[in-house]
Parts: sequence; C-alpha cells; structure tokens
Amino acid sequence: MYTVYVLHSHQHDKIYIGYTQDLEDRLKSRNELATKGWTINFRPWKLIHTETYQTKQQALKREKLLKGGQGRNWIRTSLLNQ
Repeated sequence: MYTVYVLHSHQHDKIYIGYTQDLEDRLKSRNELATKGWTINFRPWKLIHTETYQTKQQALKREKLLKGGQGRNWIRTSLLNQ
C-alpha cells in the first residue's frame, strides 16, 4: 500500500507533496528526525490530506498530478480554505 500525502507549514505557508509506504515514519522524519533537506526549513508540518493506492505507479501518478499547477491550486482552494 502506498500513501500520497500533503503537508502544510502554516507558519511559512508552504506545501509539501510526497508518497510513502510508511506514513507515520515519514511524518516523524519530516517534523523531527531529518537533519538536512528542504523540509527542515519549514517545520512544523501538518498533515492535511492523504490518499491510498495499491501500486507505486498509481501513487507516483497522483503525486505528479498534485505537484502540478492544477493540483496545487486544488490543494490551496479545497484543503486550505476549510
């Protein structure tokens, strides 16, 4: 099982989109454990959306769609304006 997830940094108004097989571990990494990379600069991250897929290919396809302009627009208008 693969999970596509969307994180939001309210403090910095940043969005992060990714996929993983272990969501709990990935969230801990993004908010606590990682010592380098883009995401450490915008902590704390809040999980605002998840979708589950059977295959890696399906998850990658959805992740790519969400990272595009229409996907980011959907995230900003649908998920962040609730």
